[in-house]
Amino acid sequence: MAEARISYAPTDELELIQSTAAEFLADRFGTATVRELMMSDDGFDSAAWKEIVELGWTGLAIAEEHGGSGYGMIEMSALLEVMGRHVVPGPFLASAVLATTAVQEAGTAEQQANLLPRLASGEIGTLAVFERARDWSLSKVETTATRDAEVWVLNGVKRYVLDGHLADLLVVATDQGLFVVESGADGVRIEQTPTLDATRRQAIVSLEGARVPSGSLLGDRGLDSLSRTLLLGTTALAAEQYGGITWCLDTSVEHAKTRHQFGRPIGSFQAIKHRCAEMLIKSEHSKSAAYHAARVTDDPDELAIAAPLAGSICSDGYVWAAGETIQILGGIGFTWEHDAHLYFKRAKASSLLLGDPRHHRRLLGDAIGI
Repeated sequence: MAEARISYAPTDELELIQSTAAEFLADRFGTATVRELMMSDDGFDSAAWKEIVELGWTGLAIAEEHGGSGYGMIEMSALLEVMGRHVVPGPFLASAVLATTAVQEAGTAEQQANLLPRLASGEIGTLAVFERARDWSLSKVETTATRDAEVWVLNGVKRYVLDGHLADLLVVATDQGLFVVESGADGVRIEQTPTLDATRRQAIVSLEGARVPSGSLLGDRGLDSLSRTLLLGTTALAAEQYGGITWCLDTSVEHAKTRHQFGRPIGSFQAIKHRCAEMLIKSEHSKSAAYHAARVTDDPDELAIAAPLAGSICSDGYVWAAGETIQILGGIGFTWEHDAHLYFKRAKASSLLLGDPRHHRRLLGDAIGI
């Protein structure tokens, strides 16, 4: 099955990013390795993470002056598409996308100079925003930050924090804005929680009178920058979801060609043909939405439309494609031993990470004024 699917105008940089990623991930994150990590305590391969850092992926979208490669969302999305085909475990989305974007969008020049090199060099960050089940509204942040002389005191509970148990630093949303909190600080308690998708862990972060320096407050814009951070995160996640859809499509078509019943390939039966054709349509639809969002990140008004559109289309498309893959595979698809289950669980969990499709459609309606 083809690995690299460059959906932008091809450039040498994009071809190199995707071909390198396809080769590395096939070698380091085969199915056996992914399953081993799923069964481990923290779902993390520190040796592989060091290699990812050496490849420059953790600093892909960080400016060169801060130790990164100076690329943008198009290159990051191209990489995440390939990662989505391999259901890669680990904190890449949490750290290289969400935490990094939050610092870039909210931090002062001095804060960026201090924090971005740490993230580029492999320290792990994450974004701690949401507090209630199925509620992605930024108007209901209950975590408080109170000034006490030269420090801030943080109190609250953050749930669904991606890879919080691995994080060196947390970007925490409070009623006063975004704060950078060291995971080992007094008053910070992090508890890993069970998840549907064991390749992508989550944690509850409890802030119980956590005292952080005054310089930990990112910028002076409150939570204004958080909306854009989440739109960019949704854009990146959509590219990863599209990568997962391509795996489902290729796997389904290959099985339909090689599995025989009644003396003929099952792909010759009309019902299977229709399912594969519909999967191709959803794949192309997701590709268009995801990559359009990646192209317009420099246009705030267009991104406000394109990102939730991509989030809705790719979330729905991935969940549907993963479910149909299991159906097309038949009996073998229903066994835990088949990889289709890894993609189905990743698809469902991803559709809830930064807002479910209904939430994204509400954002889209707000953006276009309906």
